[in-house]
Amino acid sequence: MKKYGIYGIGAAIVDTEVIVSDSFLSENDIGKGLMTLVDEKRQKYLMDELTSQRVAVKRSCGGSACNSVVAASRFGSSAFFSGKVADDDEGIFFVKDLNRAGVDFHQVDPSTGITGKCLVMISPDAERTMNTYLGASLELSYREVDEEALASSEWLYIEGYVVTDDERTAVARDAMIYAKKSGVKTSLSLSDPFVVEVFSDNIRTIIGDDGVDLIFCNGDEARSFTGTHTVEAAAEELKKHAKTFAITRGAGGSLVFDGTNMINTPGVLASAVDTNGAGDMFAGSFLYALGLGKDFSWAAEFANAASSRVVSQFGPRIRVIEYISLKQQFNIQ
Repeated sequence: MKKYGIYGIGAAIVDTEVIVSDSFLSENDIGKGLMTLVDEKRQKYLMDELTSQRVAVKRSCGGSACNSVVAASRFGSSAFFSGKVADDDEGIFFVKDLNRAGVDFHQVDPSTGITGKCLVMISPDAERTMNTYLGASLELSYREVDEEALASSEWLYIEGYVVTDDERTAVARDAMIYAKKSGVKTSLSLSDPFVVEVFSDNIRTIIGDDGVDLIFCNGDEARSFTGTHTVEAAAEELKKHAKTFAITRGAGGSLVFDGTNMINTPGVLASAVDTNGAGDMFAGSFLYALGLGKDFSWAAEFANAASSRVVSQFGPRIRVIEYISLKQQFNIQ
C-alpha cells in the first residue's frame, strides 16, 4: 500500500472569486474565458475596482492541481501537494486552508515575496475568466518536491500551468522522470487552451519521449495540442503521448480512452452558475475513482456527476455534504 493516492504539483495560488458583468470584462479589456497572467499592479487595480462595487467574494486555496487534490482528499484519497507560497498572510491562509482539506503540503522555505493570487471572474453565462499573478509560485524549484512522498504515491498529477516558464517546466520534467523510475503512475492536465497553444513544446518536454499514463484535457485543449480539428481526431493523436486519457466536453460529458476502448459518457444535467473548477473536479474525482479500483467507464460517470455539482454553485469547491451525497449515490462505502 502506498501512503498517498495522489501527489500534486502546481501553482500555490489563493483564489478570489467574484461575480462580474460582461461589461466589466469589456471595459477593462479582459479576455473572456481565458487565463491571463498579470502583474501585481494590474491585479490589485481590478480587485479594488470590484471591491468598490461590493460584489460577492469567495476565497480559497487554489491553483488547478491544488483544486484537484483537495477534491480527491474530500472524497477520501490521501493526498500531498507541492507548491511555493510566501511568508505573508495569503501564504499562511493557503497552507491552513489546504490542511483543513486534509492535504499534506511541502515546501522547503517560504518565499520572501508575495503569495500568488488569482482573480476568478464569473460572468452571467457561468463562464470563468482568470487573471493570475503567480508571485512566489514562480520560485517553485525541485527542492519543493518531496521525493520520499512522491515515491510513496500511486499517482503523480501535474497541472499544465507550470509550463509557462522554463524553470518550472524543468521541475515538472524532473518530477515526472523520478516518478516513472519509482513506479509511480503519471498524469498531466493540459489546463488551458492558451497555455497549450503557446507552450506546447514545454508540455511535450514534461510528457517525455515515452509518454505519460494519463492526460486530462478539454476538447479545445486536445485539438490545440494535437493540431487537429475534431475531438475524435485529437483523441487518436493523444494515443501517441499517453497510454490513457480523458477529454471533458462540458455539458456533453466526456470521452475517455482506457488503453483499449474509447468510451463516451454523457454529461449530467445541471443549471450552470459557475464553471470554475469543473475540470479540476473532474480530474480529482476521476483519480479518486481509479484509486478505488474502478474502471474508466465508472470513473468517467462519477467524475461527470461530481463536475455537475461544481458548476451548479458559486466557487470551485462543493460542500462537504455534497461529497457524502455523491458517494452515497454511487454506493461508495
